[in-house]
Amino acid sequence: MSFLVDLINNVFYILPAVLIAICLHEFAHGLVSYSLGDPTPKAQGRLSLNPFHHLDLWGTLMLLFLGFGWAKPVEVDARYYENPKSDMVKVALAGPIMNFFVAFICLLIMGVMGKNVTATSWTIYLYNLLYYTALINVGLGLFNLIPLPPLDGSKVLGALLPADRYFAYMRFEQYGMILVLILVMSGAFSGFLVSARSAVIGGMENMVDSILRIF
Repeated sequence: MSFLVDLINNVFYILPAVLIAICLHEFAHGLVSYSLGDPTPKAQGRLSLNPFHHLDLWGTLMLLFLGFGWAKPVEVDARYYENPKSDMVKVALAGPIMNFFVAFICLLIMGVMGKNVTATSWTIYLYNLLYYTALINVGLGLFNLIPLPPLDGSKVLGALLPADRYFAYMRFEQYGMILVLILVMSGAFSGFLVSARSAVIGGMENMVDSILRIF
């Protein structure tokens, strides 16, 4: 029975939440890079709201079953940027910031629904879907801020390093995903990420409560 409940949750709640999170995360990367003069995301079809343009097999499975994961990275070319190091930070942070924004909007809608909407089967489904979408988005955003290649956090850290250390650091990028997979499968991130996700969600819920009290 527990397996059946988990399967229903995965299909009706977690799967659409994962698709929303991945799609908007990668779209944000591509859009910011394109706005900074890089034609690569558009040329490769990554300025799309179709989640299937952005799925990574292992990253999607991690999101579905663990709540933390990644999408297929958007390829960018920093040679088009006016200020390559600082602009790369903007591109790298665009994905997680989008995820946190989506999560906050979901929680805000939930707050409004909780005070104004009559409970029906459809409103209950929507309420639960919004909650799962908030959880998955925060999980995706936090996970990608880890400073390990090829996650977004590595691009932010790289921009803060001197040039010689940056190139030495990025030489490990080809092995980064293997290391990330090992650490995820070992559970090394689980405790920290679950605690961080709960803290972020709690902070957002407090902000929503404050906004709703004002209005």
